[in-house]
Amino acid sequence: MGRDSGRPLSREEGEGGKTKYYILMEELKRDMISGRFQPGDRLPSENELSSSHHVSRHTVRKALSILEQEGFIEAEHGRGTFVSRKPGRGKSLSPTLGGTYRKGSGNIAVITTYLSDYIFPRLIQGIDSVLTAEGYSIILKNTGNSRVKESRCLEEILEKDIDGLIVEPSKSEILCANRPLYEKLDFYQIPYVFIQGYYAQMKNKPHILMDDCLGGYLVTNYLIESGHRRILGIFKADDSQGKERHKGYVKALQEAGCAYDPDMVIWFHTEDRAVKPAKVLELMLESGVTMDGIVCYNDQIALEVIKALQKMKIRIPEDISVTGYDNSFIAENGAVKLTTIAHPQEKLGAMAAELLLEKIKGVPDEESRVERILKPELIVRESCMKREAGE
Repeated sequence: MGRDSGRPLSREEGEGGKTKYYILMEELKRDMISGRFQPGDRLPSENELSSSHHVSRHTVRKALSILEQEGFIEAEHGRGTFVSRKPGRGKSLSPTLGGTYRKGSGNIAVITTYLSDYIFPRLIQGIDSVLTAEGYSIILKNTGNSRVKESRCLEEILEKDIDGLIVEPSKSEILCANRPLYEKLDFYQIPYVFIQGYYAQMKNKPHILMDDCLGGYLVTNYLIESGHRRILGIFKADDSQGKERHKGYVKALQEAGCAYDPDMVIWFHTEDRAVKPAKVLELMLESGVTMDGIVCYNDQIALEVIKALQKMKIRIPEDISVTGYDNSFIAENGAVKLTTIAHPQEKLGAMAAELLLEKIKGVPDEESRVERILKPELIVRESCMKREAGE
């Protein structure tokens, strides 16, 4: 419900329900991020800001206090308030031994949700292969897919001298909780590229994605074309990959004339990923729900699903076919070889590094697409089998 238009604005309330100090804070922040105020510039005095924005000095002080807490400005006793300086910013491109050009410190930060397992080592290898050739060093961080840890990682890298950032957003299907920290990257003119997802409010930022909708469609359609009709879907609710893979699953069902049944979908979150998918599947089967195929969010979930089915003496693929996603080590080397979607991890990492380098070198957006999409590929193995009509 909007604000009652008949009620007069209070002294500290602005239009749209925002307080006047918050509106002023946002305006000053935009001026700093856009470059109107440069690092080291002295801001207008409280009296000048009060007069130019038609607000009280108390309102000005509250706006400046927020900006100081967020690190955008620094107050110097007896001198005034200044836009914060960041060591190492504003350095020009310098040639490396190989004749290429790199900026400033030569450090690039890479923040992923995980580091040492699953698809991430190959993803990082792809990033490293491009950046090393250009004379850069990598600072690695991981969030465990936690927004709190993402905040800590961003704060840590903002304290370092870096020239750019590649970041996999944590819980990308949820609105960004760390927008002020990304705004500080913009303020310091540190370019960043999202990989494997992005936040809805930041869709215009450079990003590299898999076409996960098409991937979800390919595995589901493969099961349908193989005679499956009762297909369970298991998807992750708190990242955009899960949403897109589910979208592809729905599209394949609808195109085949199969009714979409929300009760045939298991949604899980990062925190319950190790338990919920397999446990809910067990409960469904015990209650008599029938299925002949399962589309899993990724290979890790598929492995847990296979373990749960085998525990219940259900054969894969004779009784139920199972698909994964990512074509990881698990898919190729498990007891049951998984039908899955190939995830070109190294290529995705290399593309992210190349896009970041374009941004560091100042290639304008009209010459450098901010969105780049990788097409998925279906890999057929032993975890699925054809069904006879009516089986």
